[in-house]
Amino acid sequence: MKLAVRSIGAHPWRRAHNLLAIVATAFATPAPPAPVVFHVSLGQASATSVSGRLLVFAKPLGPTDKRPVARVDMDQIDTHAASIAAQEVARLAPGATLDLDADVSAYPAPFSQLKPGRYAVQAVLDRDHSYNYTGRGPGDLVSGVVEMDLPGDAAQLLTLATAIPETDPLQPLSNVPAALREVYAAAKADIHPIDFASPALSRFWGRSAALRGWVVTPPDYAAHRGQRYPTVYYTQGFGGSLRSLHDIAVARWDEMKAGKAPPMIWVGLDQSSPTGTSEFVNSVNNGPWGQALTAELIPDLERQYRMDAKPSGRLLTGHSSGGWAVVWLQVNYPKLFGGAWPTSPDPSDFHDFLGINLYVPGANAYRKPDGTPWPLARDKGEMLVSVEDFTHREVVLGEYGGQMASFDWVFSPRGGDGLPVHMFDRTTGAVDPAVIAYWKEHYDVAEHLRRHWPELRRDLDGKIHLTVGTGDTFFLDGAAHRLQATMKGLGARSDFRYVEGRGHFDLYTVGDDRWGLYKTIAWEMYALARPGSKLPHVIAPPPPAPVR
Repeated sequence: MKLAVRSIGAHPWRRAHNLLAIVATAFATPAPPAPVVFHVSLGQASATSVSGRLLVFAKPLGPTDKRPVARVDMDQIDTHAASIAAQEVARLAPGATLDLDADVSAYPAPFSQLKPGRYAVQAVLDRDHSYNYTGRGPGDLVSGVVEMDLPGDAAQLLTLATAIPETDPLQPLSNVPAALREVYAAAKADIHPIDFASPALSRFWGRSAALRGWVVTPPDYAAHRGQRYPTVYYTQGFGGSLRSLHDIAVARWDEMKAGKAPPMIWVGLDQSSPTGTSEFVNSVNNGPWGQALTAELIPDLERQYRMDAKPSGRLLTGHSSGGWAVVWLQVNYPKLFGGAWPTSPDPSDFHDFLGINLYVPGANAYRKPDGTPWPLARDKGEMLVSVEDFTHREVVLGEYGGQMASFDWVFSPRGGDGLPVHMFDRTTGAVDPAVIAYWKEHYDVAEHLRRHWPELRRDLDGKIHLTVGTGDTFFLDGAAHRLQATMKGLGARSDFRYVEGRGHFDLYTVGDDRWGLYKTIAWEMYALARPGSKLPHVIAPPPPAPVR
């Protein structure tokens, strides 16, 4: 840069001073961009004051985007699809307006650093802090979508004008196939709600706490009053809810009605909670969920329904976090259950936690030793999202209910503030070795087997039947291989199946049947509960393990 300076009649020292000032100005660091501040008001969505976590979503608009935009939200996998800013709101009165500085808590970057352009913007008040788990849901307040030029002066008001209404949990969700929708009315008589007040959980929380779910009786249940049935306990993965569990209950009933699955009682267990999933473990943070299920709810159900009420008739299956839960239940209560059929379970050996060895000195949840990011999800070998990006977005969305926070609530010790200690630092990704030592001592399934196999062998041998895809979206096949190696090294009988090329969400597809694996598992369970039963020719189950 060439500077031309001209001064007439000034004192030499003043001329030098002016020259220095000009040079300093020319090379000064540019002023930081002004923060983006959104103005959010409470409109007719509520006649009383509200509180919660205020979220503002912004998505860039392209020339081909349809207008008007009806909704702006995050994408579960593509963490960069929308920018998010957040702020806790203690009280917002009707008609009042608050300012949200979108540079304070934002993902993936402060809004002042957004690429300049036209954006669709929407505000949501997450009243029960559940966005990390369910997204927006009944009771949340939303604004209309407003178009703005960002970054810049976000002068247009975002008015929380609509409350998301409650919906009928007995009606199908939008993603339920049309053919299955027609079954709901017929299945209603055989689907019974569970709302069980647990003494153990209520004592822990100091208030009434319940286990929820659905009991699905076979279509011929009422016509055969003297008949007892094997019982399958099923639980979903992260993001599952009582509502989605009902859709699965209808599907299981329909399969039995059509003769595609054997007559059994299915118990759909809702393991969702404000902190994420419970995994049905006894946790210092979530409370004694394992005790509540095994010592309280199951005996109560066996008094109400014509269940086999013996190990060979108590069977377990679940997917993802639900898959981990049924592994845990089978291993910790081997005398109670006759077998577990987990699919794509969360890591059961923390040497491979979503691909990360948590036990190695200096372990980091964000970066590999070579500095490259740890992927959280993949598709056909390509990284979809990194652990770091996913976690940073989770932090902005809120403290409760996220996947990483859920792991801490289940597995971690309680800190001095009464909250679980983070397994890894949310800023740097550094793994806390003291917390991991606690995880290993209490919840590493493979470690538990290594320590206790002599006393577990009699009641557990042959009861684990695990299925996972070789291309699991979240790298869960790695931990499955480790668990299998541990059991093989112990001389344990087990059944591990790896479906070539399948991921986390297409594992159940068999031929043209999207949920064919459910039927395969159901017939294998029935073969164990009813030895000698005639099974469909398409099923070739392994010899059932002896049940004592």
